[in-house]
Amino acid sequence: MDSQMKKKRVTPFPKTPYNTSDDMTELESRDQLCSNPCCFFCTMREPDASLRRAGIASCFKEMPLRENQEHVLVLSGLWHIAMSQPNDPEFPSLGIFKCMANLIHKGIKDRTWLLTNQNIYIPYYAAHIIGSYTMNKEEFAQIAVQSGVIPPLLELLSGKISWVEQRVAVRALGHLASYESTFESVAEYEQEAVKLALNLASTCLEVVYVEFVGMKDVTKRLEYHRNLLTRGIGDLEMENHKAEEWASQLQCWSLYLLNCFACKDRSLNLICKMEFLKDLCDVWGGLINHTSPAGVGLIRILCYNKVGRKSIAELPKVIKTLGNLSRSSDDWQYMGIDCLVLLLKDPDTRYKVIDIAASYLVDLVELRSLGDKSNVGDTITKVLLLENHSTKLKSNRQKIGTALQEVVDLKVEKRKREKLMSEEKLEEARVLVSLIKQQANQMFRLGNVEGALLKYCEALDVCPLRYRKERMMLYSNKAQCHLLLKNPDSAISDSTRALCLSNPTNTHSKSLWRRSQAYDMKGMAKESLMDCIMFMNGCIKSDETKRVKIPYHAARMICKQMDATWLFANARSSKVTTTHNNLVVKLRKQKECNEIEEQQNHEALMMEKKSHIPGN
Repeated sequence: MDSQMKKKRVTPFPKTPYNTSDDMTELESRDQLCSNPCCFFCTMREPDASLRRAGIASCFKEMPLRENQEHVLVLSGLWHIAMSQPNDPEFPSLGIFKCMANLIHKGIKDRTWLLTNQNIYIPYYAAHIIGSYTMNKEEFAQIAVQSGVIPPLLELLSGKISWVEQRVAVRALGHLASYESTFESVAEYEQEAVKLALNLASTCLEVVYVEFVGMKDVTKRLEYHRNLLTRGIGDLEMENHKAEEWASQLQCWSLYLLNCFACKDRSLNLICKMEFLKDLCDVWGGLINHTSPAGVGLIRILCYNKVGRKSIAELPKVIKTLGNLSRSSDDWQYMGIDCLVLLLKDPDTRYKVIDIAASYLVDLVELRSLGDKSNVGDTITKVLLLENHSTKLKSNRQKIGTALQEVVDLKVEKRKREKLMSEEKLEEARVLVSLIKQQANQMFRLGNVEGALLKYCEALDVCPLRYRKERMMLYSNKAQCHLLLKNPDSAISDSTRALCLSNPTNTHSKSLWRRSQAYDMKGMAKESLMDCIMFMNGCIKSDETKRVKIPYHAARMICKQMDATWLFANARSSKVTTTHNNLVVKLRKQKECNEIEEQQNHEALMMEKKSHIPGN
């Protein structure tokens, strides 16, 4: 009967992480004939469209029910198709989501099957396929939900297999929760999904470090993890790099799932817990995941909600984090400013945050534009000077009076005076500023830094607001004086003001470098790194016509801060601390045991001596 079966030549096997190039050569060179009537690859080669579709639908139904080594090859092929053609409706309409859900469920419930052959790869591929097909098309997401993908994805999210599967599961759930028509289906499991996402966002980096990156003996890493990370062709460096990238994605996609609930004012009682909000301050996509706003993205969504603002306003650490972000060259700088503005506009939170927020925002009042945002400085000025007759706010007025008075003098009083000045008077002021600046520069060259600082302040008081370039240079020179006087806070303030006056914003190289140094003095590695990178970019762009020379001091700074801001820096520190503590405990116990042993030996010796005394 087998000899009478119509034989078809198998489609070339797709390359997978566990197939080496030698294996592929052997498979391709082998003139193998297929005798399986349910072969997926043969079905894909069927020229008749209707027969092909019927065959594919049948394969999707049969796949979870059959024991076949070919399954993982099929999943690998489907993964490639889903990644390259996520908007193709053919497979979603033929039952691929039901098939993937059943395979995930089988992998979780049947441990023996999961560890047979190469089945360990199947749940990862299945969840990835669901996420790829649902990331762009809401109609695909609807089919996926109807096919029952949510429960098995939640089981993966709970860590039933490993962090690798958690990454693709939270990605898929985030896509499903992002659509209006499928959000409620995810929300049926709201408590479970939110708690799992909260835990992942807070702990996943430490898990990945302990279970993979931090292993001294790399041979103890799970082999299938290594293969998935490198696709079977990378070295150890690539493996570590991809692990860092995937860990960051796992954290950021967990936050994205939380964003989907937060923007609908759901589960705020869980998301707004004090410890988690503090954890968000340290969640940064970094250079490896620069497209994600990470922790500040979720904080910003919470700031659009009264409950969220109330919770955030109670935490000085969060307000300071937003303030530092607002005075940085980070791509998400505007989010930090936006959050502080929202908190200041709310009369119920304004009095709680203004004493901290004003100390940061006062440096940004001369900022004209930031990306596509215009009149940023004017908006900040209006918010800082909002009339509020709350007695609570009045009680704080002494703390913030100096900062607010500075804004009034600069943006209100000085502007009024200059409107009444003639062009001739303004030009005279400009000449006077130039003379005072020359005196300050001479003092600086002679080593009289404090005298130079006073002269730069005098020049700024005289310099009209319209002369932004001159004011930029004066603020930048002030920042340099503060650096030499070991006053990093004032250096950050003045260099920020200089960068607000630069055109485009945040592009004055000297100010970037000075602020980077000041942040380094305060141990603020992330802010220092971002400014140093911007400084390097400016050096490269300014030397486009000649050979680019990277300043040695800047290269050293970047190396230092890259290590300090490494994604697993805290996890590494935690592991070292834990190891040290365990060692201390072990040594203490050993010492106690030795002391007990010495005491016992001493007592035995005394008893022995006593037994030799005459008369006993």
